[in-house]
Amino acid sequence: QVQLVESGGGLVQAGGSLRLSCAASGRTFSRYIMGWFRQAPGTEREFVAAISWSGINTYHADSVKGRFTISRDNAKNTVYLQMNSLKPEDTAVYYCAARGSVSYTYDSTEYDYWGQGTQVTVSS
Repeated sequence: QVQLVESGGGLVQAGGSLRLSCAASGRTFSRYIMGWFRQAPGTEREFVAAISWSGINTYHADSVKGRFTISRDNAKNTVYLQMNSLKPEDTAVYYCAARGSVSYTYDSTEYDYWGQGTQVTVSS
């Protein structure tokens, strides 16, 4: 089992920045692909970013590319999502997820563990 706890969400004005953190506990964190997803009211959960075991390979959705950056610190069992140039359409609940595989995917059903989510609200 892996337990995931997100933090860092909040209210920010358009153009501002936030950094989300996801602290993991349980089984070996460094052996999991880590991902961030988001879900706005009335919409499906959407892939945001993922990162490989080592942190060398990262993947970002086109909608956030150039603005958001995923990273991880395996020594701290933590994955981060740095969000810059935030837009009102980034407003959503952001979820951290772990996948026990060597390959990444944007399909949320392929992730094994999920955090409880953290709300991000961007005002115009």
